[in-house]
Amino acid sequence: MPNEQALAELQSFLGDRLARSKSERTQHGVNETWFPPTLPDAVAYPQTTEEVSRIVATCARSGCPVVAWGTGTSLEGHALAIAGGISLDMGRMNRVLEVRAEDMQAVVQPGVTREALNTELRATGLMFPVDPGANASLGGMAATRASGTTTVRYGTMRDNVMALEVVLADGRVIRTGTQARKSSAGYDLTGLFVGSEGTLGIITELTLRLHGQPEAISAAVCAFDDFEAAVATVIATIQMGIPMARIEFVDETTAAIFNAQNGTQLPEKPHLMVEFHGSESSAADDARRFGEVVADMGGAHFDWATTTENRNRLWAMRHGAYPACIASRPGCMGLVTDICVPISRLAEAVRETREDIAKSGISGPILGHVGDGNFHAILLIERDNAEELKTAKALARRMAERALRLGGTITGEHGVGAGKKDLMTMEHGEAWDVMARIKRALDPDGILNPGKVVEVAQ
Repeated sequence: MPNEQALAELQSFLGDRLARSKSERTQHGVNETWFPPTLPDAVAYPQTTEEVSRIVATCARSGCPVVAWGTGTSLEGHALAIAGGISLDMGRMNRVLEVRAEDMQAVVQPGVTREALNTELRATGLMFPVDPGANASLGGMAATRASGTTTVRYGTMRDNVMALEVVLADGRVIRTGTQARKSSAGYDLTGLFVGSEGTLGIITELTLRLHGQPEAISAAVCAFDDFEAAVATVIATIQMGIPMARIEFVDETTAAIFNAQNGTQLPEKPHLMVEFHGSESSAADDARRFGEVVADMGGAHFDWATTTENRNRLWAMRHGAYPACIASRPGCMGLVTDICVPISRLAEAVRETREDIAKSGISGPILGHVGDGNFHAILLIERDNAEELKTAKALARRMAERALRLGGTITGEHGVGAGKKDLMTMEHGEAWDVMARIKRALDPDGILNPGKVVEVAQ
């Protein structure tokens, strides 16, 4: 078997860093959502770019699939080895290689997590702001073009990755981008690999854009009688130019789940969670102006998180929304939707989604990063219930179709993986075929994360 030939070669130089036990294969064959377990043939643990290059070149000779693995927090089956082969665990490539404080840059290996990087940066006055909630690896975040709660101010991974080192499907190592803040030299290969989900190359090093730690942070949570008023508050705040660092929406179902899981006493109504960064005076002024908008829109129960401890508790609750929702229905699993629409169509998209979920009979708490028009419905379905899974998939598809009708996208941040591949023609038309041509050019044998993002005939 081709895979066995590759595994025998890899074992000779990786030794016990090529794991074939069922326990380690199982660890790399499960995911956080509804996809069934899919075990790789083996798990490789490289420690250097040279080892990654050798692993990929060996697999290329045998046609053995290679699927990069970060921390396993993706939600669309990105890291599952659905065609077998090697799960390439990048967790041991976890060093911060360099911090260039004057240039506000950091060079890291892909296994470094966002929290580990920010711990390393504490003494510098700098931070890496992209915050998807999970303590994901930076390589995985780049591969999925991740974003999160702070995107409204600091942008996505696309905006914060300056350069990459990448191992191609034949084992060659290339570098994209430079330390310069901009360039007009040729195609934007960095942008090509950011968001490619491991289908075009394996990221082995990242140069990241850093930002100054804010002098002051102000955060609050406020309730509204209906979600339309909450969304209208978001739109008004943006149009007034109030510089939010985060502005998150949770519906009344999510608020009730927060109370049950965290012991809070939030009114069971739609809520906004906001945060402002700046100087002591600017953060206070931004908060005051936002409070005026909330009052005009009929918001109430305005609660400022005035201490670091209270702010951390607020955002820990928001980041823990997914496991809290799963825990609210024991024995369930989640199908997480992820659409993004223009801000002007956000209220319409949320309203129609809520109506659709109500008719389905499935519980679907809604929350999201409304400052950039991105929201999620967490569809809670009984494990091994084929009928509920079918209903949830139909709901998710209608949400995607709705997003496109309103000028949006089928995924704002979670990516395509295996879960949304069948929706790509709807969004991209002939451009999806162009993506497949790029895939064939860089990976003619289709060994890099096969079955994800594009459809490539072998």
